[in-house]
Amino acid sequence: MSRHPHAMPALVALVAVGGACGSIARYGVSHALPAQDGLPVGTLVENVVGAFLLGFLLEALLRAGTEDDRRRALRLGLGTGFLGGFTTYSALALEIHGLWGDGRIGLALAYGLGSVVLGTAAATGGILLGARRSRRVPDPHDAGPER
Repeated sequence: MSRHPHAMPALVALVAVGGACGSIARYGVSHALPAQDGLPVGTLVENVVGAFLLGFLLEALLRAGTEDDRRRALRLGLGTGFLGGFTTYSALALEIHGLWGDGRIGLALAYGLGSVVLGTAAATGGILLGARRSRRVPDPHDAGPER
Protein backbone atom coordinates (compact mmCIF):
# COMPACT_ATOMS: atom_id res chain seq x y z
CA MET A 1 0.00 0.00 0.00
CA SER A 2 2.96 2.32 -0.35
CA ARG A 3 1.78 3.63 -3.72
CA HIS A 4 -0.86 6.33 -3.89
CA PRO A 5 -4.30 5.05 -4.98
CA HIS A 6 -4.37 7.37 -8.01
CA ALA A 7 -1.23 5.66 -9.29
CA MET A 8 -2.74 2.16 -9.09
CA PRO A 9 -4.73 1.31 -12.23
CA ALA A 10 -6.85 -1.32 -10.48
CA LEU A 11 -8.03 1.19 -7.88
CA VAL A 12 -8.71 3.83 -10.52
CA ALA A 13 -10.78 1.26 -12.41
CA LEU A 14 -12.62 0.36 -9.20
CA VAL A 15 -13.57 4.01 -8.66
CA ALA A 16 -14.64 4.34 -12.30
CA VAL A 17 -16.84 1.24 -12.21
CA GLY A 18 -18.30 2.28 -8.86
CA GLY A 19 -18.98 5.77 -10.20
CA ALA A 20 -20.68 4.40 -13.31
CA CYS A 21 -22.90 2.13 -11.20
CA GLY A 22 -23.72 4.97 -8.80
CA SER A 23 -24.62 7.24 -11.73
CA ILE A 24 -26.94 4.58 -13.14
CA ALA A 25 -28.59 4.22 -9.74
CA ARG A 26 -28.98 8.01 -9.52
CA TYR A 27 -30.60 8.04 -12.96
CA GLY A 28 -33.07 5.39 -11.79
CA VAL A 29 -33.97 7.27 -8.61
CA SER A 30 -34.36 10.56 -10.49
CA HIS A 31 -36.79 8.97 -12.91
CA ALA A 32 -38.67 7.05 -10.21
CA LEU A 33 -39.05 10.22 -8.10
CA PRO A 34 -39.87 13.15 -10.41
CA ALA A 35 -40.13 16.73 -9.21
CA GLN A 36 -43.21 17.54 -7.11
CA ASP A 37 -44.49 21.12 -7.47
CA GLY A 38 -41.04 22.16 -8.65
CA LEU A 39 -39.17 20.44 -5.81
CA PRO A 40 -36.53 18.05 -7.26
CA VAL A 41 -37.42 15.10 -5.00
CA GLY A 42 -35.10 12.64 -6.74
CA THR A 43 -32.01 14.77 -6.23
CA LEU A 44 -32.96 15.48 -2.63
CA VAL A 45 -33.38 11.76 -1.88
CA GLU A 46 -30.15 10.84 -3.68
CA ASN A 47 -28.09 13.37 -1.75
CA VAL A 48 -29.61 12.62 1.66
CA VAL A 49 -29.42 8.83 1.25
CA GLY A 50 -25.89 9.15 -0.17
CA ALA A 51 -24.78 11.29 2.79
CA PHE A 52 -26.18 8.73 5.22
CA LEU A 53 -24.54 5.79 3.45
CA LEU A 54 -21.19 7.58 3.16
CA GLY A 55 -21.22 8.48 6.87
CA PHE A 56 -22.06 4.87 7.75
CA LEU A 57 -19.46 3.37 5.40
CA LEU A 58 -16.59 5.59 6.47
CA GLU A 59 -17.32 5.23 10.19
CA ALA A 60 -17.65 1.44 9.91
CA LEU A 61 -14.39 1.22 7.97
CA LEU A 62 -12.62 3.50 10.43
CA ARG A 63 -13.73 1.40 13.38
CA ALA A 64 -12.83 -1.85 11.61
CA GLY A 65 -9.15 -1.02 12.03
CA THR A 66 -6.19 0.22 10.06
CA GLU A 67 -6.86 0.57 6.37
CA ASP A 68 -5.70 -2.52 4.50
CA ASP A 69 -6.13 -3.43 0.82
CA ARG A 70 -9.71 -4.67 1.33
CA ARG A 71 -10.83 -1.62 3.32
CA ARG A 72 -9.17 0.72 0.83
CA ALA A 73 -10.99 -1.01 -2.04
CA LEU A 74 -14.31 -0.68 -0.20
CA ARG A 75 -13.68 2.98 0.61
CA LEU A 76 -12.69 3.84 -2.93
CA GLY A 77 -15.13 1.60 -4.79
CA LEU A 78 -18.21 2.25 -2.68
CA GLY A 79 -17.44 5.64 -1.14
CA THR A 80 -15.58 7.58 -3.78
CA GLY A 81 -16.95 5.61 -6.74
CA PHE A 82 -20.53 4.47 -6.17
CA LEU A 83 -21.65 7.14 -3.70
CA GLY A 84 -19.69 9.81 -5.55
CA GLY A 85 -21.65 8.91 -8.69
CA PHE A 86 -24.93 8.50 -6.80
CA THR A 87 -24.90 11.88 -5.09
CA THR A 88 -25.14 14.97 -7.23
CA TYR A 89 -24.37 18.35 -5.81
CA SER A 90 -23.88 19.78 -9.30
CA ALA A 91 -27.55 18.97 -10.05
CA LEU A 92 -28.48 20.55 -6.71
CA ALA A 93 -26.73 23.76 -7.75
CA LEU A 94 -28.35 23.76 -11.20
CA GLU A 95 -31.78 23.08 -9.74
CA ILE A 96 -31.43 25.91 -7.22
CA HIS A 97 -30.34 28.19 -10.05
CA GLY A 98 -33.33 27.12 -12.14
CA LEU A 99 -35.81 27.65 -9.31
CA TRP A 100 -34.29 31.04 -8.56
CA GLY A 101 -34.39 32.01 -12.24
CA ASP A 102 -38.08 31.00 -12.41
CA GLY A 103 -38.82 33.40 -9.59
CA ARG A 104 -39.33 30.62 -7.02
CA ILE A 105 -36.83 32.16 -4.65
CA GLY A 106 -38.43 30.80 -1.47
CA LEU A 107 -38.42 27.25 -2.83
CA ALA A 108 -34.84 27.67 -4.07
CA LEU A 109 -33.68 28.80 -0.64
CA ALA A 110 -35.65 26.11 1.20
CA TYR A 111 -34.40 23.41 -1.16
CA GLY A 112 -30.76 24.49 -0.87
CA LEU A 113 -30.79 24.98 2.88
CA GLY A 114 -32.93 21.88 3.44
CA SER A 115 -30.55 19.77 1.36
CA VAL A 116 -27.56 20.87 3.42
CA VAL A 117 -29.34 20.45 6.78
CA LEU A 118 -30.88 17.08 5.88
CA GLY A 119 -27.60 15.88 4.35
CA THR A 120 -25.67 16.84 7.46
CA ALA A 121 -28.24 15.14 9.71
CA ALA A 122 -28.20 12.03 7.50
CA ALA A 123 -24.39 11.85 7.51
CA THR A 124 -24.41 12.23 11.29
CA GLY A 125 -27.01 9.48 11.56
CA GLY A 126 -24.89 7.23 9.35
CA ILE A 127 -21.83 7.90 11.47
CA LEU A 128 -23.74 7.13 14.68
CA LEU A 129 -25.19 3.94 13.24
CA GLY A 130 -21.77 2.90 11.91
CA ALA A 131 -20.27 3.49 15.35
CA ARG A 132 -23.07 1.59 17.08
CA ARG A 133 -22.90 -1.32 14.66
CA SER A 134 -19.13 -1.53 15.01
CA ARG A 135 -19.37 -1.83 18.80
CA ARG A 136 -21.70 -4.81 18.48
CA VAL A 137 -19.42 -6.77 16.16
CA PRO A 138 -17.73 -9.45 18.27
CA ASP A 139 -13.98 -9.67 18.16
CA PRO A 140 -13.06 -13.08 16.72
CA HIS A 141 -10.06 -13.18 19.07
CA ASP A 142 -12.30 -12.77 22.11
CA ALA A 143 -13.26 -16.14 23.55
CA GLY A 144 -16.15 -14.61 25.44
CA PRO A 145 -16.81 -14.48 29.17
CA GLU A 146 -14.79 -16.74 31.40
CA ARG A 147 -16.73 -19.58 33.02
